[in-house]
Amino acid sequence: MKIFRLSFLILSILSLLNLSSSAQTDTVSINTLIAKTNKVLNDYPTEKIYLHFDKPYYAIADTVWFKAYITENQNFLSGLSKIVYVDVINQKDSLIQTLKLPITGGVANGSFPLDQVNYKQGNYHIRAYTMWMMNFEDPSYFNKTFFVGEAIDKEVKTHISYKNTSTDKLEKIDARVQFKDANNKPYANRNVSWQVVTSFTVIAKGRGTTDANGYLTISMSANQKAEYQLNKGELITSLNTTEKDIVYNNFSLNTAIVKKDFQLFPEGGNLIAGLTNKVAFKAIKSDGLGINSKGTVTDNDGKQVATFTAQHLGMGSFNLLAESGKTYKANVTYSDGTTGSYNLPEVKASGITISIDNSNAENVLVKIVSNDAFYDQNRTKKLYLVAQSKGVICYGAQTALSTKEYSTTVPKSKFPMGIAQFTLFTDAGKPLSERLVFVQNKNTLNLALSTPTPTSGIKKKVKVNVSAKKDGAPVEGTFSVAVIDESKVPASEDGTTTILTGLLLSSDLKGYIEKPNYYFNSPDAKKNADLDALLLTQGYRSFKYTDILSGQLPKISFLPEQGIELSGVLRMNNGIPVRKGTLLVTIPDKRFNTQITTDPVGNFRVQNLVLNDSSKVTVSAKYNVNYKAMAISLNGSPVPALTRNFSAAEEVVNIDSALTTYLDNSKRQYAYLHTLKDVTIKAATIPKVSHKDYPALSGLSQIADHEITGDRLQGCNLLINCLQTLMPGVTFIDNVFYVSRDYNQGNRVPMGVFINGMNVDVNQINTLNANDIESIEIFLRDQLGLVNRANNVNGVIVINQKKAPKGQKISKAQLLDMLPKSYELTFSPQGYNKEKEFYSPRYDVAANMNRNDLRTTIYWNPKIVTDATGNSSFEFYNADGKGQYKVIIEGIDGNGNLGRSVLRYLVK
Repeated sequence: MKIFRLSFLILSILSLLNLSSSAQTDTVSINTLIAKTNKVLNDYPTEKIYLHFDKPYYAIADTVWFKAYITENQNFLSGLSKIVYVDVINQKDSLIQTLKLPITGGVANGSFPLDQVNYKQGNYHIRAYTMWMMNFEDPSYFNKTFFVGEAIDKEVKTHISYKNTSTDKLEKIDARVQFKDANNKPYANRNVSWQVVTSFTVIAKGRGTTDANGYLTISMSANQKAEYQLNKGELITSLNTTEKDIVYNNFSLNTAIVKKDFQLFPEGGNLIAGLTNKVAFKAIKSDGLGINSKGTVTDNDGKQVATFTAQHLGMGSFNLLAESGKTYKANVTYSDGTTGSYNLPEVKASGITISIDNSNAENVLVKIVSNDAFYDQNRTKKLYLVAQSKGVICYGAQTALSTKEYSTTVPKSKFPMGIAQFTLFTDAGKPLSERLVFVQNKNTLNLALSTPTPTSGIKKKVKVNVSAKKDGAPVEGTFSVAVIDESKVPASEDGTTTILTGLLLSSDLKGYIEKPNYYFNSPDAKKNADLDALLLTQGYRSFKYTDILSGQLPKISFLPEQGIELSGVLRMNNGIPVRKGTLLVTIPDKRFNTQITTDPVGNFRVQNLVLNDSSKVTVSAKYNVNYKAMAISLNGSPVPALTRNFSAAEEVVNIDSALTTYLDNSKRQYAYLHTLKDVTIKAATIPKVSHKDYPALSGLSQIADHEITGDRLQGCNLLINCLQTLMPGVTFIDNVFYVSRDYNQGNRVPMGVFINGMNVDVNQINTLNANDIESIEIFLRDQLGLVNRANNVNGVIVINQKKAPKGQKISKAQLLDMLPKSYELTFSPQGYNKEKEFYSPRYDVAANMNRNDLRTTIYWNPKIVTDATGNSSFEFYNADGKGQYKVIIEGIDGNGNLGRSVLRYLVK
């Protein structure tokens, strides 16, 4: 790999040719620029991740299968990190689970079941990353949205549509909801109660009755300047399916009010006076999706100077001859009939820009154009043109500014397939203009799938042959293959996430990319032009040249993980670190034990451990003198902060409707999985602890404004931090709780905190164990004023602890034995998730032929490897489903070449 990179560096230096033959000048500065950039790109390689999934969507009780490809510069399989993390996050941006997988040869295999306990119908997104990626400001974590439907014991199917009739002063949404039973029969003439909840606060509510077709129209409204907004809330409906049974459904309102924006991007970065500028635009809705648009451009005198029409997903471009001192405005008409006006960027009186024509299959045509003012000020000064791609400088050139327009062609063979960044510099290394292009090479990895016959039968064996070639020569590579019953799992090919879209496009661009596979699915001149429009309107993930030249390098806080590591500090109870202390580390289920010694400041570390997610580890200091006076503390593991799902545009509102075919099959497939109806057991009610048990709080209302049950606090290590986000209507500032409404109006009287009826300091909260809390009651108003006046507070937070169960007397020795020992820790660190093998039934045994096979994923194999001849094969049996089956193979060879192929065959 180092030889390959070095060859690129030599190539780039050798290509320091002139843009014109009469401009030979000193190349020291550009050599310095290239050398510094290459050093940073090599010293701080960028890891990228792509996950290949067996299907685009799922149902409860399915298992999600995937393979992770981890690459670095030039898309070589990464040799840096040995651990990859995969987070599953729900629609409310809460973490459901994290998988920790070992990386071997740049790949990792994983799976997780969608069990009925942790997963419900809804939208989820996957985030994958390595520890090394956390060092960088804008890491290219893998992100993908997928949705999950429910078919087991489904009682109510819903379909909702919104109509936005908001005004400048009033938010107004009309929601039309249809309710149907599991057999698609409308729930006619049924009572429905509804409420809108924002930040745990009910801001609107009502009730109605469905019509003969199961429809109900719900009208919601709120003041535009209200504290709680409709479009940030959730609509919750409760439908009476029977006289006794009520079913609840939740609908997010974040897409109910869709706003539009129009963004303008001059090619090269600036709108320059006196030049015909190419200006790209993007019309986008607040849900992240593009919207078609057209319009005109007028100057500050109202004169029309250009027209435009979107060419793809709201994107397009137009040419504008900009004049110095003038301002310009785009007057836009959207496809829904609404209009808007948007200012173009300020016109630069002096400037130079890069203009690129990428339509030629062999070369990139580059023009460098300056206006009169820039040319007069910078005549004969040196300029540098540098292009980098996939972490390597691929092209460099220099010239002296002797004419206002230069043209040159750059062979695409100099670049790997993917995005290339062209940057124009001054001789001082200051970037003047930048342009992104997508280089589509002809000599890509050719993956071919074939079967002996184009048709097959149900439960028949199928053999698929794989051939991998590059430039006609066989290549060795690692691949993953999924076979699905396409008649049950229909999906848009353009909207698919593939290894090409993931590692060549999404990982290099900032923000969400709509229908990424459109640009790779049978590309032609139209799609290439649309891809160019995308690159003109999308931000680029890369080091900033200004930072490279000024020596502002990334701060490395996390080295690439080479295995599971346990570390911590051994101290005496008085805080003094234990130097050269002895610790014994044991992992019973792995039959592992090792003795380690602390360093001069008490630190210890055990590296390259191999343990499962369920393994228990014991670290003991009992072999030291005076060990009972010692304490062991472990270091935590860093995790990236949870952020909103930037691919939320792919979330589906009406999952029941979108997955009708799939869920009908899942209902039959998982018919054996049923949950029991709630059984009512009559017994004496055990009263719960509440504020009513304490005389000091008897003046409060019988019912709290808000209540947080103890189960919502599970896993909360620092209680005060959790309460800041859980308590609606409460503001926490400077270690003090306030009633939000009163605080915003200038009232700075703090809320009172009562633990078991006793008024305590707010810091006392952190002494509590979250598992011991029965409930937390929040009183935003003390209607009688008795508690407020008696304690000089405004509002009350009541923390009720669980009543201690009555136990048996024990001896002091038994008590001491029950207490945790500070010198010994037993814990379960996050180990590797066990790799499971996909079950593929065999039907060469007659007894198996009578089984119903309703699988949608027919076959999954993440370990397809081509040999020296570039060949491989795999076998599987069809299911009972008839129709079209789809075989998808994706992967990468040893030189970073990516490949994907799709084969369809018919099952009769």
